[in-house]
Amino acid sequence: MSPLEMLLLLGAVALVTARWLPPAARPRVTIAAGAVVVLSAILLAGAGIRWQLLPVLAGAAFALPFAVLPLLRRRTGRTPWRARWWLALPGSLACAGLIATGPVAAWAFPVPVFPEPSGDFAVGTRVVQWTDPLRPETFTTDPDDRRTVVVQLWYPARQSPAGTRRAQYLGRTEQEARTVSEALAGGVGLPGFLVDGVPQARSNSVFDAPVDSGGGRFPVVLFSPGSGGVRTQNTAWAEELASHGYLVAALDHPYDSAAVLLTDGRTIDSETASSGDPDEDEKLAAGWTAIRAADLGFVLTRLDALDRGEVPDPLNGRLDTGRVAVAGHSMGGAAALQAARQDRRFDAVIDLDGYPHGPTSPALAQPALALTQDISPGTDPRYLPRLTEALDASTATSYRLTVSGAAHLTFMDGPLYLPPVPSIVGTLGRTESPRVVAGATLAFLDAVLRDRPGDLAGVLPAYGVLSVHHPAPSR
Repeated sequence: MSPLEMLLLLGAVALVTARWLPPAARPRVTIAAGAVVVLSAILLAGAGIRWQLLPVLAGAAFALPFAVLPLLRRRTGRTPWRARWWLALPGSLACAGLIATGPVAAWAFPVPVFPEPSGDFAVGTRVVQWTDPLRPETFTTDPDDRRTVVVQLWYPARQSPAGTRRAQYLGRTEQEARTVSEALAGGVGLPGFLVDGVPQARSNSVFDAPVDSGGGRFPVVLFSPGSGGVRTQNTAWAEELASHGYLVAALDHPYDSAAVLLTDGRTIDSETASSGDPDEDEKLAAGWTAIRAADLGFVLTRLDALDRGEVPDPLNGRLDTGRVAVAGHSMGGAAALQAARQDRRFDAVIDLDGYPHGPTSPALAQPALALTQDISPGTDPRYLPRLTEALDASTATSYRLTVSGAAHLTFMDGPLYLPPVPSIVGTLGRTESPRVVAGATLAFLDAVLRDRPGDLAGVLPAYGVLSVHHPAPSR
């Protein structure tokens, strides 16, 4: 809760408890608490009151007349009237219950606070939009429509001056963030107001911050979000990687991501949806995965052109496009696997709890890391065998890390702002979830892209239960 919200909460509590204070203290406490409540409510109304504060306001509003009327009667010379304690107690308890609902709701649906990146670099971010002239947009019937993707870059940056405003979460502006937040909530059947704190969040990066002035080049990590997900859904992870010297490029996939805002003002909503038939859904998912894989390859081509200076850019000559990993969450993980199979420019692949949709050939030739939640009776029985098949067929050593206490949404920013329900975000908690996911992937990336000495089979078990998949001897 913000300081102003805390002030409102404390004022409401004081207003309710004033009835039970000694007679000499009641007037001063009532006046002070009432003033705090009214002033805080006015200020919050101007800034936008979150729904979590409504029960606090209701409790204070119910208690206010009972607290103030005795004071007014005294001021007019009339005998103050106060309810008997056995009449006042139920009302006070009801008000206290309403007020207590506020902080509980704010704890369950908070404004997310992003963990401070642990690397040596500050983090900058920016958004670019690229159109592939060679690929038609298959989601529309316009023969002249070409596939366009929106990409957010996180990169090592120079330290910004103290007090520099941090980047808006979920969008370039608060309005974009609200549009995306409401689309994400609607995609899972929730009313948008439940996550109204998310668009208020600020991450740790700075928009358009100057690129780090050192002479080194940054290995590149491309990221594809889950089905209906958005480019910003793994911001904590991306900022942590960028702080350790990586360039992270996360994609919005139009007509698949929840909401994609283009530079011409259009908002493209998701058009992918389950058919209800498992076999048909698998065909659809394979097709959508193929489109995502092509998007990833196209973005790598554009990043390579950017590095070579085809257009003037602060990142000219700073991207090491000879050391590239492709990653994704859920369906994005499936897309990462497909992109790595089809495009040998990718040197490594990271699958964050993604079911491998689409063809299983050719075999992976790159080292892979698959992070999964605990396999339970409710897990799709095809998931683990299909993932194991993909890793076993690889011609490079690959790893599957089962993260104990994780759920599917553990592997994105969800634990930072969703209720701590184990089936939704796991049991690792808001601090530990991003640490584990980023720590495991950083260990893998440092080993396979930077050739840093270390035994992955010895390091990765610190984050979960490890299975190592060695290539067959014949290969």
